[in-house]
This record gives sequence, structure tokens and C-alpha cells, in this order.
Amino acid sequence: MIPRYSTAEMSDIWSTRNKYKLWLKIELYACEMQEKLGVIPKNKSSAIRKLANFDENRILEIEEKTKHDVIAFLTNVAEYVGEDAKFIHKGLTSSDILDTSFSLQLISALDLIIKEVSEILKVLEKKAYKYKYLLCIGRSHGIHAEPITMGLKFAYAYAEFSRNLTRLKNAKKEISVCKISGPVGTYSSVSPVVEKYVAKKLKLKPETISTQIIPRDRHAVLFSTLSILASSIERLSVEIRHLQRTEVLEAEEFFSTGQKGSSAMPHKRNPVLSENLTGLARYIRNSCNASLENIVLWHERDISHSSVERIIGPDITIAMHFSLIRLKSLVNNLVIYPKNIEKNLNKLQGLHFSQNVMLKLIDKGVSRENAYQIVQESAMKTWNGIRTNKKKSFLSFLLSNKKATSKIKKEELKKIFDNKLYIKNINHIFKNVFK
Repeated sequence: MIPRYSTAEMSDIWSTRNKYKLWLKIELYACEMQEKLGVIPKNKSSAIRKLANFDENRILEIEEKTKHDVIAFLTNVAEYVGEDAKFIHKGLTSSDILDTSFSLQLISALDLIIKEVSEILKVLEKKAYKYKYLLCIGRSHGIHAEPITMGLKFAYAYAEFSRNLTRLKNAKKEISVCKISGPVGTYSSVSPVVEKYVAKKLKLKPETISTQIIPRDRHAVLFSTLSILASSIERLSVEIRHLQRTEVLEAEEFFSTGQKGSSAMPHKRNPVLSENLTGLARYIRNSCNASLENIVLWHERDISHSSVERIIGPDITIAMHFSLIRLKSLVNNLVIYPKNIEKNLNKLQGLHFSQNVMLKLIDKGVSRENAYQIVQESAMKTWNGIRTNKKKSFLSFLLSNKKATSKIKKEELKKIFDNKLYIKNINHIFKNVFK
């Protein structure tokens, strides 16, 4: 069943009708080359192509009896083609059709996913440049560290999604393979020339060596890549969720007119979109383990992988496509609050300059250990003042710290407390990211 949040394009890829269309396309191309090789009589492939068709409901009806989807499909096609249907599927096995069509479906799904990642990169780049110099406090362990800029947060995400785009393109190459090698993959009943021909027609590569199936390590690469992409989506979503917390409120999901946040509390404006994305990321990542387990099959093949793939193929690509569309909208409409950002930047009374002071003391000849102790002494006094609501700036404590002022002149000390020091190399970072 196609989830309700799928787009029409993605749904069509995984529709039953499209699956049968791909099966028929593969069979017809195989017939063309079989005719050229003299395996089936002359002019039969064109005659078959003219008559070949299928009926979805009829196939399902036949499958109820045969308990085999490809046989049901071939039986139905034969009802349209007539006697010449005996030349269809000659020397082939079900996996030739199933695996090659699965490759085509995955490629089409990846094309849509790649398109959305490319669109997200445009949005992230635009946001990064818009907020390139908007200073905000950086956090490590959730605690105020040193300032960065809001633009850097978007630049981080841009770099990460760029790597994901490369991985997706590589995964597409990995899965762009065709398998037409007959039972157990030895070409005993079908020429390798047929596989090469069908692969060329479908813009695929012939599998170098298949058993009865395309090796599932290829598929595992794809689902692992989607799992990494899901984690990148979640990383950005969690960042937004943290920035929207009431105590922080540096950014917020767009809240539309008429939108409701809570059934009980009318004041609520919750980060529901980014929370949804976190949940979907967890779901998508679960597919990775299943795809890894699918690599391990009995001998030349069993079908334990098949039931898994019939679920994760459509479900995971649909969920990913939806997630990317949602993320693009979320980032594009994200509300940034510069005044709150500035308020949070100054919340700890200048403590974020502590390293700068320590480095200046070291430049003045103080050992690193002693410099650390001198700065920490004033820093802890500042912390205690914040904790007891008796706020006094870090700079004022330093100015009254004789150990500090004996090494650094007061005017020189004041110059250290300049936030512009933190953005002097922003252009270098942006050039690295947006090459």
C-alpha cells in the first residue's frame, strides 16, 4: 500500500501497473535480441510487441491460483499474444525480470530523491549567505562556548548534504545493473549477448557475475546511503528543535494562521515538522539493517530478501522523498530571531571571551596552566554572579584581577572583548563550503 504522504511521481514508480510495464519492457527487449541470435523465429519479436499487453486485475486473479507473480504475469500476457507467447521469457528465470525491474524502480526513485537534495542545497546556501555574519553563541555539551554565526549553521548543513548528494549518485551507479543470465547465473539457457543488449536499452550495466540474483550488497549500499541521509535530516531537525525551545528561541518553525499547537494549551507553538522528521529518520534507518541481512542468502539464492524488499523499496524511498520535501519547506520558511540571538550571546556576561584572554596571557609569557587558572578564577566569579542573579561582567572581574592586569594592560584587555574577532575567517570557511 502506497502511504498517503507520497507524491504522485514517487507513487507511480512503485505502482503495480508500472511494475508490470517494466517487466513487459524487459521481456520484449530480450525477445528482440533472441530473434537476432536466431533463438526465436524471424519477425516474431515485432509481432509479439504489437500484441503484448496485460491486465492488472487478471494477473492478480491468476496469481491467486499459481502463487507465483511472474508466471501469472506471463500467463496473462500470453492471453493477448497467443501462440507466439511461447517465445517470451525463453531461457530466462523470474529473477532476470524481477531484479532488473527493481533496479529500474530504485533508479527512478533515486532520481526524485537526488532532485530534492539538490533543491535543499539551494535553500541552505541562500540561508547561509543571508545570515553569514549574524553572530550567535556556539554551544558544546549544550553549554555556551564561543560565538559562531547563524550562517555557519546552514553552511554546516550544506556541506553535509553535499556529501549525501555524492553518496546518492554513487549509490545510483552501484544499483544501475541488469541481470539476464538465467537460472543460477551461468547463461546456460540464454546468451550473455541478450543481457548486454537489454542493459544497453535500459541504460544499465550488465552484472559482472550474478548467481540467480543481483548480489544484494549493491542494494545494501543504497539503503545505507539513505540511512545516512536520514541522520543528516535528523541532525538539522534536532538543531531547529533546540533553537526553538522557549528558553532559547533563536529560530522557530513557521506558524501559519489558524494553526493549532495543542488541544489543551492554546498558547503552544510546537516544532512539529522537525519532530516528524526525527521520527521518519528513525524509521528510514531501520531499513539499513534489513538490507544488510539480505546480503546473506543460501547458495545461489533463496527468496528471503524478496519479501523485505517489496516493503522497504517503496516505503523507504517514499518516506525519504516526503522527508526531503518537508525539510525543504521547513528550512525555507524558518523564522530567525536576531534580537533573541543577541540576548543569548550576551547572557553569560562575556564569558565566551575566556580563551582569548588566556591566549593573550600566554603571549605575555605566562604558562598555559597559570594562564588557565587566572582566567578561570574570574570566570567562576562571573558564573556565581549569574547563578545568584547578581550579574557582573567577566571583563569587570578581570579588570580587578591583579594577576591578569599585571600582564595585560586594561585598555588591551578591553580590546579582546570584541565579537568581530570570531568572524575574521568566515570567508575562508564559506569558500571551502561553497566552491
